[in-house]
Amino acid sequence: MWRSVASNALTLFIVILIAAAALVAWARNEFSKVGPLAAPICLQVERGASLSAVSRTLEERGAVTDARIFRIGADYSDKADDLKFGSYMVPAGASMAEVLEAITVGGASTCGRDVNFRIGVAAFDVVLSELDLETNSFVEVVKFDPAAGTVPEPYVQASEDPDLRFRVTVAEGVTSWQVAEGLKRADFLAGTIEAVPPEGALAPGSYEVAKGSDRAALIAAMSEAQAEVLAAAWEARAEGLPYETPEEALIMASIVEKETSVPEERRQVASVFVNRLEQGMRLQTDPTVIYGVTKGEGVLGRGLRQSELRRETPWNTYVIDGLPPTPIANPGRLSIEAALNPDATDYLFFVADGTGGHAFARTLAEHNENVVRWRAIEAAQGAEGEGGVQGE
Repeated sequence: MWRSVASNALTLFIVILIAAAALVAWARNEFSKVGPLAAPICLQVERGASLSAVSRTLEERGAVTDARIFRIGADYSDKADDLKFGSYMVPAGASMAEVLEAITVGGASTCGRDVNFRIGVAAFDVVLSELDLETNSFVEVVKFDPAAGTVPEPYVQASEDPDLRFRVTVAEGVTSWQVAEGLKRADFLAGTIEAVPPEGALAPGSYEVAKGSDRAALIAAMSEAQAEVLAAAWEARAEGLPYETPEEALIMASIVEKETSVPEERRQVASVFVNRLEQGMRLQTDPTVIYGVTKGEGVLGRGLRQSELRRETPWNTYVIDGLPPTPIANPGRLSIEAALNPDATDYLFFVADGTGGHAFARTLAEHNENVVRWRAIEAAQGAEGEGGVQGE
């Protein structure tokens, strides 16, 4: 009899084990298989939200098949306490595992609206964008000039969204004065900028910030980023360059940045200036003259006058030898790398070629021919002349 009872108990125990194993296997499959969403959704995780509340929302919105399995999977993965507040895009067919990963790792929102305060060479603007779930790309909602005095209603409404994301984007070639002035107009930032940062010391790029971030702290982050770029490029520099310090290379990089917007020709432009320095020639570049006129405070907005080309300032490379005393803008990584690893050429001149790039020349005669061609293009287009290295 006892044998029969023990045998039945053992059989029942085995059945229970098999059932439990089957249940675990089923739950694992449910947790990792393709989810039920037919179209992507934005999921907002409130600050301080519980896993239970989030899992119920996911089930109600059809993103998971079972809130309990989602919670069990989170516990099993040791991520139940790792929720990050924000808005997250849950793509169609996302598994429970993928949803959990999105809302617990990194904490960066991937859905909702985005404000980008852009500091450009000629102007500032603010762009409010919103994620298009169908294309998984941000589309512009409204763009406006922060100095215009009027703020569009969509931006006012969006500003009330606690999950609105903010970025500051600094274009290559802007001056430090322009950055400081731009940040003063960014209404989502706080704090003051006591002084304009040194010219060339700020790294162009896009910086994510929180609402209420300190302006001075953002300036410090830009300065740190630029110092790292310059240090790495200086370490990897070519041999025999006519710079004694990284600061001199930064000056050259700023000139390269202002002379061309074509990435492929930055190293060629740098080679022209390096060749001129090595031969004791003056750099003769218009952007340095412009900086001497404006001191980097805004855009000249017109062509240079002959009197300005002749006027002696510390930055007028038509009348001074060698490099100017400071950078003339904040160069990007490519221009810094070009200044420290220029192409090996024997070019000494360049002028606009009508395509957005430049025609390079080894001799003054070649250069003058290029200038004649450019003047013909200029006349045909009815356009004003561009700056560039001139012949002596």
